Amino acid sequence: MQPISDADIRVRIASDNRGWENPDYEAPEANFARRVYFEPFKRLALNFDVKRATVLLGPRRVGKTVMIKQLMHDAVASGIAPSNILYVSVDTPIYSGISLEKFLSFMPSSNGNAKRVVIFDEIQYLRDWEIHLKDLVDSTTNIKFVASGSAAAALQLKSKESGAGRFSDFMLPPLTFYEFLLFLGEGEKHIRRIDAGPGTRPRYKYEVTNIESLNTRFVDYLNYGGFPEAVVNEEVRRNPEQFIKNDIIDKVLLKDLPSLYGITGIQELNKLFSFLAYNAGNEASLENICQESGLSKPTIKRYIEYLESAFLIIKVSTVDDTCKTMKRERNFKIYLNNPSMRAALFAPVRADDGQRIGQLAECAIFSQWQHSSAFRSLKYARWKNDGEVDIVHLTGDQKPRWLGEIKWSDRIQSHWGEETKGLSSMLKRHKSITSAFFTTKTIEAESTLEGRRLTIYPSAAYCYLVGRNITSRLDVPLPVATPDESTKDEEE
Repeated sequence: MQPISDADIRVRIASDNRGWENPDYEAPEANFARRVYFEPFKRLALNFDVKRATVLLGPRRVGKTVMIKQLMHDAVASGIAPSNILYVSVDTPIYSGISLEKFLSFMPSSNGNAKRVVIFDEIQYLRDWEIHLKDLVDSTTNIKFVASGSAAAALQLKSKESGAGRFSDFMLPPLTFYEFLLFLGEGEKHIRRIDAGPGTRPRYKYEVTNIESLNTRFVDYLNYGGFPEAVVNEEVRRNPEQFIKNDIIDKVLLKDLPSLYGITGIQELNKLFSFLAYNAGNEASLENICQESGLSKPTIKRYIEYLESAFLIIKVSTVDDTCKTMKRERNFKIYLNNPSMRAALFAPVRADDGQRIGQLAECAIFSQWQHSSAFRSLKYARWKNDGEVDIVHLTGDQKPRWLGEIKWSDRIQSHWGEETKGLSSMLKRHKSITSAFFTTKTIEAESTLEGRRLTIYPSAAYCYLVGRNITSRLDVPLPVATPDESTKDEEE
């Protein structure tokens, strides 16, 4: 038996770097639609004035590799020679056991002072990658290193522990509803932007022009809209079980998590995820999950942390009506990081499936907010006598600043007091709350509640506007109550 030769490895690497032999080569991905995250990612990854590696994190199939190929294209366009760009997919079997430093030796010889870009895709499959990458950053000059991986929490933890001052993390979540419509060429087809007049910066309002068509697209988004490939490929949309369940969910549950965390109870993990996905948007506790799944509480707690780390679920903690966090967390809510995973596991929702759409609308709205720096400050409130508010944003001193209720119905029109009961109770108790919002199926209005502004949006419109505002201001935190750009000046 002979070891794999360097010559064979060099041939494999060259096949992934076609620009070495053909400087005019252009990867097909260069012409694909670009995520709104691409430009800020490029600015970070190609900034040679900062001696740091960029670590691109995110779930499977949200466009990380495509974005890397687009980065390579733009690097060449900026004047970097194709022979000075290296792309390596670390999980390729032939590369097993090869150090990161060894990969650099396979690059074509070049002027040592020339700028180079080195990309390690799926880097989590290399043991102690963070130590080796930090050494390369410290020991080389004129090289920008970019690494990517799908196990976000595991990568981010190692990045912070071993790469302090040497790594910059960049998160790429699933598509927002706004991006989904952009990919379809319908960015402002259903919602019209209106100039709201002069201010310290441009101010706009948004008006829904056709709520029926917007809601139709929103249902499409809930069923398959979080993955770029599913949006642009009709064949993928026709078979979400194959693409999303088999190609994404199963790979995470059966490959990524077991290999990274040494999980042996794969069937238990799969069963737990299916149970959580089916009940996404409902309140849960370790006790009731234990009763339904038969798993022990420590196992459930550990598995939930793993599922969060893989960007499959979002866990939202609870506060009471005083907005104090519980010393011992009893209840929480689980949302799907990407609502379309539920359709792949069970069945697509239909436009008349109000209850399911309502639950997934909550998932979708929390999914939009995860793009924001304010995401970790979002809680939900529950207190005795059935008091509840779906979203509460807490400031650094744990005071509520704004809150909202998410619904997929128009009952607020006929049952105002009942529908706004939770919001009203919180507004009476906390003078620090500046405003509130309430989502519906079709109603759009402005009102007041307990002397504070209450903005009423269709859920689809709110989802669109949160995603649009957050992703259009990626370099600036967005700690605002509602996604109406006309209110930003007064609320920031």
